Parts: sequence; structure tokens; C-alpha cells
Amino acid sequence: MKSNSFKVILAIIVVAVALICYGANKYNNMVNQEEEVSKAWSNVETQYQRRSDLIPNLVNTVKGYAEHEKSTFEAVIAARSKATQISVDANNLTPEKLREFQAAQGEITSALGKLIAISESYPELKANENFQELQAQLEGTENRINESRSTYNSAVKNYNVTIRRFPANIFASLFGFDKKNGFEAEAGASKAPKVEF
Repeated sequence: MKSNSFKVILAIIVVAVALICYGANKYNNMVNQEEEVSKAWSNVETQYQRRSDLIPNLVNTVKGYAEHEKSTFEAVIAARSKATQISVDANNLTPEKLREFQAAQGEITSALGKLIAISESYPELKANENFQELQAQLEGTENRINESRSTYNSAVKNYNVTIRRFPANIFASLFGFDKKNGFEAEAGASKAPKVEF
């Protein structure tokens, strides 16, 4: 009898240790993936900050050639100011906060588009080396922003899949791992832009 009860106790201990090890592995995996999401979000913010840092130089360069375009300059500066005031924590990235962040960044994109369009009216500005360099840096930064957003969305997807799969979802709910939100296409992005000549 003693030998059977010892085997049962040993089996229970082995199963308990296996479950604890499995749970610890799953927990650590979720922590790693959550940190990847935070890191990816930081990279997104870094690229938006880089763009924001380029704006004053670009505005001042264009201003030297097109001083009467004051309303466009003010719109760019106002959009930049609004966007830099929005701070979003990667650990509390609700869909509403993400939409607010995207909207503010969209205003900058729109205002910058108008600023760049102004340059078309000023051949000497388009030929300015400083302007060309700033425009190239801005284009590069826009590409980095898109890449950072894509990387962030991939990290969010991997994390969300991990915390939703069984049996990891049990550990995720026990330890408070919640679904993260990714970037979504802006309203109207599915429609092709209208081009007129």
C-alpha cells in the first residue's frame, strides 16, 4: 500500500513541477513578446520624433523663398505642436489613444504635403541644396515610419496570437496579459486618390 501511495504522490509532484515549468515558460514568453511590442512602439515614436525634428528646418528653408505662404507655415507648425503634445504609453495603448495619435500624425503629413507642394511654384527653392537634402531626409523618415509601424504591427500580432492560444490564454488571463492594438489604415485609405491634370 505504501508503495502505491508513494507512486501517486510522486506522480502528482512530477505533474505539478511539469505544469509549473510549462507555466513559467509560457509566462516568460509572453513577457518577452510584450517587451518586443514596447520596443517596436518606441521605434515608431522615434521615427515620428525624427520627422518632427526635421520640420522647423524645412519650414525655415521654404520660408526664405515663399514668405507670403504664411498660412501653410502656420499649419505645419501647429500640426507639429499638436502631435508632439500627444504622449502614448505602449503599455496603455487603447484604440482611442492610437486613433488620436494617428490623427495628429496625419495632420502633419497633410500639412507637409502642402508645404512640399509650395516648392513646385519656386524653381530656385527646388534647386536649393539645403531644401533637397531636407526633402530627401523627410522622405527617408517617412519610409522609416512606415517600416516601424509595420514592425510594430507584426510584434502586436505575434503577442496577441500567443496570449489567445490555448493553453497560454489561461496563463495570460491569470497574469493580466491583455490584447494590444496595432495601427489601422486611416479612414479613406482604401480609396484611390483622385489625380487631376
